[in-house]
Amino acid sequence: MPEAIDIDSVRRIAAAHQATPGGLLPALHAIQEALGHIPPDSVGAIAEAFNLSRAEVHGTISYYPHFRSHPAGRCVVQVCQAEACQAMGAPALMAHVRQRLGCAPHTSSADGAFTLEPVYCLGLCASSPAVVIDQAVHGRMTPQKFDRLVAEAGGAA
Repeated sequence: MPEAIDIDSVRRIAAAHQATPGGLLPALHAIQEALGHIPPDSVGAIAEAFNLSRAEVHGTISYYPHFRSHPAGRCVVQVCQAEACQAMGAPALMAHVRQRLGCAPHTSSADGAFTLEPVYCLGLCASSPAVVIDQAVHGRMTPQKFDRLVAEAGGAA
């Protein structure tokens, strides 16, 4: 069943940012904050509000990895992919996280419990590799520590 969106909310949020120079990005952030994602069916209304083409709005949404076109899982897991974290084991950690959560980057687990997002620099370079689990930042991450934190977060992945 297709997801129903509140197009009036999207229009209100977009209208609140119309007069702001460069208002598209703040509007997209506000829409995602309100709805949890930017529904594909809302692109037309956003484009209309900013006098842009649907392609321009879609291009902006798809360019920035922060924006989601689909709802996130109940727990969002972000794994830093920046150079310091890469040097300290982020690739192996990401492989472990993918297996543990059962989803690839930019996707959610089949049960909707987790969304996995690669991010680029959490500012914990001296404590790498770093992850964010449900908005809590953790440094010096190991697979064992990750498994413990996911279990504490209520994930039986």
